[in-house]
Amino acid sequence: MSARPRCRGLLCLLAVTAAVRPGASGLCPAACTCATDVVSCTDRNLSKVPANLFRLVRRLDLSYNRIGLLDSEWIPAPLLQLSTLVVRHNYIASISAGSFGTIPNVRNLDLSSNRLQVVRDATFQELRALEVLLLYDNRISRLDPSAFGGLVRLQRLYLSGNTLTQFPVGLYLGRFKLAALTFLDVSYNRITALPVHHMHLVPGRQLRGVYLHGNPFVCDCALHSLLVLWYRRHFSAVVEFQDHYTCRPIAAGVGSGQQVRLLRESFLNCSVGGANGSFHALGFIHEAQVGQRLVVHCDDKAGSAHTDFLWVGPDSRLLEPGRTTDNFHVFYNGSLVIESLRLEDAGVYSCIAMNRQRLLNESVDVTVTVSNSSAGRAHSHEAFNTAFTTLAACVASIVLVLLYLYLTPCPCKCRANGPRSTPTRGNMQAASLCPRPSDEGCVAEPRAGAGKRVVFLEPLKEAVTGQNGRVPLFPGEATLAEGILRAPRGKADSMSSGFSDTPFVALA
Repeated sequence: MSARPRCRGLLCLLAVTAAVRPGASGLCPAACTCATDVVSCTDRNLSKVPANLFRLVRRLDLSYNRIGLLDSEWIPAPLLQLSTLVVRHNYIASISAGSFGTIPNVRNLDLSSNRLQVVRDATFQELRALEVLLLYDNRISRLDPSAFGGLVRLQRLYLSGNTLTQFPVGLYLGRFKLAALTFLDVSYNRITALPVHHMHLVPGRQLRGVYLHGNPFVCDCALHSLLVLWYRRHFSAVVEFQDHYTCRPIAAGVGSGQQVRLLRESFLNCSVGGANGSFHALGFIHEAQVGQRLVVHCDDKAGSAHTDFLWVGPDSRLLEPGRTTDNFHVFYNGSLVIESLRLEDAGVYSCIAMNRQRLLNESVDVTVTVSNSSAGRAHSHEAFNTAFTTLAACVASIVLVLLYLYLTPCPCKCRANGPRSTPTRGNMQAASLCPRPSDEGCVAEPRAGAGKRVVFLEPLKEAVTGQNGRVPLFPGEATLAEGILRAPRGKADSMSSGFSDTPFVALA
């Protein structure tokens, strides 16, 4: 009988021991505030993560502390359930290899507003599940693409407000390219030029998410033509921030504050041919004449092997391989052939490439312009024919008026026994145009409208219901809404939002 109470006491002791041991489930450090699987340890003068932290935490906020070095010991215990880690507004100046080995399942990492200067090799290689990385408002001047090697799921990378001097094209091309990266914010850095000739190698679905506004670009027609192309393709990064793309003319000094808008018309006297030259070189613009045969290739980066192609016309009509629609034919290698071009065939054509093996899906937009060399002559002939027709109509109207006034037979009334009426000036003129009556009692009476003028009134057309007498207009085209950005906010707002879709915006 005494063994059972002793056993129960032992179980209670084990339960109490398990509850108070470091890192046990349900324990919240004194320096933190816990709510279920969310732990906040902000503004607690911490230099590393507390060792007795709740192991099943999913979101950990360490903002406004004194963490200065990220190494293999700054997180003492593994946190395998952690998906969001916020360490902004600390003193982090360097990140050692192996710093994230204890948190391999983090998907969102915020290291903004710290003191990072260089992102070295293999810095984030343990974060295989990382999708969003915030590094804005640091002092990063050099970015090694190998630091992100293996991050196959990284979709959004924020690097605004740093001191980068070169565009990190290695994130899209080369050995360490990030195939899933669809959002890159490098606004408000120190980038003066872009590798324009390499940008066309980047898939269109990734270029749509590149934000470059606020950089001190040096004016260049190639850069201007590239941004104009992105504007024509309705890239939100250019359309919504077009006023923030400025450049310094080459003639101006380095310290000169002179800035001009990159997206204005007649930019630095860049000729239309020069501005569109890169478009033609990149295969984004094709010009042809009416009646010609045009072949447009799908310049995708998915590769032709195991890839299915589909074209979408300006009227949203699907053009599939092996099927001839009107004068359109799509081959299985992605080439689009337009036979006997018409003026209505002009517009933007989108090629969609779907690679079954690499699970890629990207699109390429191509603009086709169709012109008619005989349009000017046809227009002049049409104008001449219209003028001649109008003149002929006027002459015919005058002739009809004269015929009506002078050649209409005069009605006569015959009076058998009445005296001959005394002719007046009005009826003398009328009588001279009338045939002589056979009876002497037949006299010409003046017409009722002899002294009146003839006025031609244009017939009134029935008003169309709802038009209010105005010319009916065609309905406007539907605006393309991509949904990448929300309304631009101030710098303070964009900093405080942990993982928002809003890029960095600096206040004036």
